[in-house]
Amino acid sequence: MSTDKKDKSLYYLEELSDYKVANDDKDVRGWDVKDTDNRVIGKVANLLVNKNTERVVYLDVEMDKSIIEAGYKPYNAKAKDGVHDFINEDGENHVIIPIGMADLNLDNEIVSTNKINHDTFARTKRMKKGTPIRREYETIILDTYTRPEEVIVYPEDEAFYDRQEFKR
Repeated sequence: MSTDKKDKSLYYLEELSDYKVANDDKDVRGWDVKDTDNRVIGKVANLLVNKNTERVVYLDVEMDKSIIEAGYKPYNAKAKDGVHDFINEDGENHVIIPIGMADLNLDNEIVSTNKINHDTFARTKRMKKGTPIRREYETIILDTYTRPEEVIVYPEDEAFYDRQEFKR
């Protein structure tokens, strides 16, 4: 996804002064995020809105120190010498979670990810706070969380968000 304003469709909620969380939805910013084993992996820092479809498609999560300190290399197709194509760098402490992969516990104000474990979060390619989201990063995230057996070719247009991972 290009970062040019005219091509940009994903925005952090705080970038959109005329947008707010709908009355029938909860604003989950600041809520703890837990993995499949009920371990806290971070806090919701922001929401990512697809301006074309006018809906939240990702949670931006600031990762817990336990994730960062695990020191794993991210999942990705291996380069020809057997080394991963990228590693997380200092300051990269945020990940995105597709909204359809998050369950909200309204009573306790907790977001649960019943399909993603601590190890997967530790191996996920992270980003710096506020980084513009590109389609390449979105596909890396989906592949990491879903671990497909074969290579998936994702559509470049808004049909990308028709996947189950983006449905609530």
